[in-house]
Amino acid sequence: MKKLPLLVLISLITICCQNQNNYESSIEKFQKSLVAKGVTGSNVAQVYKDGEIIYSNIANSGALGDKDINQNTIFPIWSMSKTITTVAMMILLDEGKYNLNDNVADYLPEYEKIKCKGPDGIYPCKNKLKIIHLLNHRSGFTYYANSGANWVTALHTDLYPAYTNPVRFDNLDDYSKVVSKIPLDFEPGSMYTYGINQAILGRLIEEITNQSFYSFLKENIFDKLGMNDTKFYLTKEDRERFQPLRVNIKPNTAFNNSDFHLDGYTAALDGYTYDEKSRAHFGGEGLVSTMSDFSKFCEMLVNNGSYNNEQIVSNKGIKIMTTKYSNGYPDPEEPNAFPLEGYVYGFTFSVLEDSELWGSGAPNGIYGWSGYHNTWYWIDPVNNLYGLFMSNSIEPDFSILKDFQIATYNFIK
Repeated sequence: MKKLPLLVLISLITICCQNQNNYESSIEKFQKSLVAKGVTGSNVAQVYKDGEIIYSNIANSGALGDKDINQNTIFPIWSMSKTITTVAMMILLDEGKYNLNDNVADYLPEYEKIKCKGPDGIYPCKNKLKIIHLLNHRSGFTYYANSGANWVTALHTDLYPAYTNPVRFDNLDDYSKVVSKIPLDFEPGSMYTYGINQAILGRLIEEITNQSFYSFLKENIFDKLGMNDTKFYLTKEDRERFQPLRVNIKPNTAFNNSDFHLDGYTAALDGYTYDEKSRAHFGGEGLVSTMSDFSKFCEMLVNNGSYNNEQIVSNKGIKIMTTKYSNGYPDPEEPNAFPLEGYVYGFTFSVLEDSELWGSGAPNGIYGWSGYHNTWYWIDPVNNLYGLFMSNSIEPDFSILKDFQIATYNFIK
């Protein structure tokens, strides 16, 4: 084998370094553009591939009222909580503690006589509510604003859910008994709509395991992954690390059907108290976490459910939760799907089925989810990769996911 001249070797190394710097700059540019446009305040992004972190960067805004981020900054992760609850349910499925087609009422009797909405009013549902319907968001439960309106059509000032509300409830048992009386938007199993399902699953986990929902998560997921800052509450010390909320509520958008506009930062908690004494631990939206913590959850999923040589959830469980149960946008049969072209829906997770339509460079089969205040992640089994983005900002912006993916896949080509 011929040896390359020293000058050629130096040139190749220089090119490689330049390519890496260009890649890092492309993601950094993406992060800074979000700050410059006011989409987010300070934000942090990380990419992991083949067993190592290949990109990690913080873009701080320096704005009045914002805080600089570090790896231990605490963020509300909102609906990324759902994916943790889903993994918890897969752990119990691995253990044979329930079957997907079991009736919810077999465990929680308050769901025995559920009612549905129809064109002629409210009537006793014909279909039974099954556990799988809660997992795949085909139950008929949605989110409900304080006025009782469907959250999708409610004004922004009415958007905070009336039911997943830690001020109204202090435990999941009382919560479940109240929401079981809500008439479902449609017959269980008949269509997709996003809603309060994982909060109900938290109560189901309590009934199946005879322990609190949080203690089950802590014992079976958080402690095993070293996710010490992922929880449903904030201590006094934690609140010092909590990221301020970037508020950029624009008028007349999908999330604000009014002329209302607000721009700035606030340290006020948005919708949740994170009270240490409350046991209203909502599995759909109630967790806080850090970049350091949640990256371990992502790493576990990339590694087929294993972390530090311990199997947290089976690969079979991961395949079940990322199977297609609902078509996505723009299927007219699923009018409530989120505007993520090319994606379908598993158990909460969005799964990429048409990579050409989506157009980010990501392959089919990637899966992930997001949180209301612009936390995003995806898992790529093909490339042994995850991408994780965290900020604390409102309104939700679906372009963040695609733009982050474009920058990532340009590098690994």
